[in-house]
Amino acid sequence: MPTDTVLSGLLSRQLDAWLPAALQRSRRATLALACGAGDAGTLTGALSQISRYADRLRGARLTVLVLADTDTSSGTGSGAGTNTGSGTGTGSDSGTDAGTDLAARLGAVEASLPAEVAVHLVPGDVTRLPVALKAAGAAGAPVFTLVVPPGPAGTPASVVVAAAATGRPAELLLVADASVRAGLAQRFPLVTEVELTSAEAGLSSAAAGVSRVVAFATSSDRALEAFKTALWAVGAEQPLRLRTLPAPADPRDPVPLTVSTEPEVGPLGRELLAELGRSGPRTVTELRRHALTGTVYRAADAVRALTELLATGAVRRDPEAGRLGGDVVIHAVGDAAAGSTA
Repeated sequence: MPTDTVLSGLLSRQLDAWLPAALQRSRRATLALACGAGDAGTLTGALSQISRYADRLRGARLTVLVLADTDTSSGTGSGAGTNTGSGTGTGSDSGTDAGTDLAARLGAVEASLPAEVAVHLVPGDVTRLPVALKAAGAAGAPVFTLVVPPGPAGTPASVVVAAAATGRPAELLLVADASVRAGLAQRFPLVTEVELTSAEAGLSSAAAGVSRVVAFATSSDRALEAFKTALWAVGAEQPLRLRTLPAPADPRDPVPLTVSTEPEVGPLGRELLAELGRSGPRTVTELRRHALTGTVYRAADAVRALTELLATGAVRRDPEAGRLGGDVVIHAVGDAAAGSTA
């Protein structure tokens, strides 16, 4: 699977959602990008995108931290990078070819950015994130963190997750090789994760090298909804198949799910019925959130699924009439919840 293409598209859409909202909320914000030097295209693309928001940056301050693991065979520097020239920082012992090339590419892009944007290249891997965010004074203002380890990876160290969660609000986009939900949920109230599989690889997610887990953690319902919308938009372009982690228990549900403009929401309806069976009556807002965090689906898909369930009599609503708003309470009818997994 072309992970770099998927990641670039997803990050682009996430920045389009995050940056305007962050600048509306606060006059300072921090974007932290922790990747390998091989992800230079993704990094420079993100920086170039920022220039589109020059008018909104007036009177504000955006700090961009680029944590680049340019040398995985030895230490990558103990210092937090120092600024050189245009402001792109390099550490004193980061003179590898990869590091030099990355610094040059970032510097070229930075030269076109508004003066309100400060870019710092911090040599080292994602473990440098707590120090870098503290030095940038990121706590208490919007923070968006991207973590793409250069090699096999699971959940980052707890101190890294804690550092990413210091933003108000905080958002973390992470690429991994296996489920990371438990580790992220210790610091973030809202976590979703999806396994991405290339549609050309067939239904088997075990096809060599075609699957990666993309996780998103946040403290904002709106940000969570924006992530799912972006994920489906990218998935339609690649194309991709999406798999819920863990896999759905119902054998009728496709694994993984092929991305489409209007997905079949029967599997989601069965999952929402199962959730009602587990937890009792829930508001539409709560069921939308469950769809966002516990399945591959979007919030709009949850409303479609609930509409179908109401039409078939599998659930009832309180109040009985009116718009299907967030405060409407949904009840399972009879044995519908138990039958959803039969």
